[in-house]
Formats: sequence, C-alpha cells, structure tokens
Amino acid sequence: MCPGTMAKAKAPRGVRSGRVALIVLACLAVVAVAFYVDLPSAEPLRRANPTTTSLIETRAREAREQGRVARRNQHWVPLNRISPWLLDAVVNSEDARFYLHGGIDPIELGRAAETALERGRLGRGASTLTQQLAKNLWLGEERSLLRKLKEVLLARRLEALGKDRILELYLNVAEWGEGIYGADAAARVWFKKPAAQLLPEEAAVLAAMLPAPRKRNPSKPSLRLRQRAYAVLRLYQVYQQITPEAAAQARGALSRVIGPP
Repeated sequence: MCPGTMAKAKAPRGVRSGRVALIVLACLAVVAVAFYVDLPSAEPLRRANPTTTSLIETRAREAREQGRVARRNQHWVPLNRISPWLLDAVVNSEDARFYLHGGIDPIELGRAAETALERGRLGRGASTLTQQLAKNLWLGEERSLLRKLKEVLLARRLEALGKDRILELYLNVAEWGEGIYGADAAARVWFKKPAAQLLPEEAAVLAAMLPAPRKRNPSKPSLRLRQRAYAVLRLYQVYQQITPEAAAQARGALSRVIGPP
C-alpha cells in the first residue's frame, strides 16, 4: 500500500486517555474560576479532626427519612495506631500511585473521561484516595461533572496537608458497614481487635469492602468480597511487601476467615 493511502494508525489507548485528560482538565479549569473561592479550605484539617462529614450527614438523613435512628460507630486514631498492613492494602487496591501523584491521576482521569464520553454518563472510578477523601468530607454521593470538578479542586487543596495526613483522615472517616466509620471501629466490629493489631488477611478483607462497604459483609462474605480480598492479598506480593512464606500463611488464614477463593 502506498504511503499516501495508508490509513492513519490509531493512537494507543494510553496516549488517547492522556489527551482526553488534558482536554477535560482544561475545560474544568475554565469553569473552576467561577466558584473556586467558595470551596471549603483544607487548612483547618492540618491539626484538627473533622467532627462530621458529608457522608455521615447523608447517612443520618437517610436514617431519619426511613424512621430509624442513625448509628455512628467511630473511634479516631492516629496513623501510627493503624496496622501497616491496612495502610498498604488500601493504597495498593484503591490508589497504587498515591505517593506519586499530586491528588489527581491524569492517566486514570483520562480513561474515565474517555469511558464517560463513550457511554454518555459519568461512572464510578478514576478517583484517587485524595479525591475520595474530598468527596467523603464535603461532597456526598452525587454524580455529576460539576461535583467531579469540585472533587478535583478540593483534592488539590488536601494535598497541601501531606500524604500521611491525607491517609490518616481517609482511614478515620471511610465507611466500613452500616454506621461504621474509620479503621479502628471497623477492626473492632469485624475482627474484635483494634486497628493496630490487624493481620494481613484481615486488612485485605477491610480493603476489599471499600468499593461497596454497606453491601460487603465479612460475617456473610459474598463471592465479590472473597474474590477481591484474595486479589488484595496478592498485591502484597506484587509490591514485595510480604515474603512468599508469610503470603501462603495469610492465604490459609484468609480461607478460614471468609472461605476459599
């Protein structure tokens, strides 16, 4: 075939995703100027812990509408009182590039934008841990481009607090079941121990709950929960955070906790 008639090669998906991300970010930046100053500041969170979150208030409102009393089981603990296994499990499974990006992952954002354009709707995903924290603290569960823009801007503000503080905030406000907030409450409810004492297999189960914390119950493990928990456990080996011997022992323990994969 002559060069002049040769079809133009399609750009690799990663390149296309990057281009889409740049276009989306440019458009969002234009809109951002209009309301950037009205968004909450992250500075008060540098030393003070939030007394509540948008998600907690949403759950309380839902309970009232259903004629129920809202439950809130939450024990705030510093990062050094949360098992390193849980820190690794959450970062590995939810945001592997957490320590590399500035609150927003352009690659994942581009892929999500491309998918949204193809499907005509904004789906779940493409949120870094920092973005998830922003949504949890201030934005609730609404899905819209405007809310996504706010999430991105607030994530950039949160990044000024430093990665350890972001992770500490996230692990203390994340939902881990009906009325259960934070790693320490989750560890005590599901494994009858403080978060500092979580073992690799237990941390894998808690990390596996995060995509659907009110649907995935460790006491009645679904197939989805089991599959994801074993996948999270494998990530310890992928990132060389556990020896093969310890990994085999953890797999055996996980089988006793939630059943075989």
